Amino acid sequence: MSISGLNTFTLDDFTRLLADDLDLELAPGQVTADFDELPDWDSLHLLKLVTALERAIGSPVPVGKVFETRSLKEIYDLAVAA
Repeated sequence: MSISGLNTFTLDDFTRLLADDLDLELAPGQVTADFDELPDWDSLHLLKLVTALERAIGSPVPVGKVFETRSLKEIYDLAVAA
């Protein structure tokens, strides 16, 4: 998945990236759920997500701030604001 520019990377694109690159099929609302509430979520998913996001948006994701997040939506917000 390659997105041309941050402004076009939507939350739907992010959800597709989670499904395609991380094999995470999320129910509605799970993107805002705390990581502790996500089945099978672990630090490996986080590393894969950062790599996939950087590839999709074409710019670095602030990893230090990613470690402070508690949900996938917070990571999405960081990525599109970077």
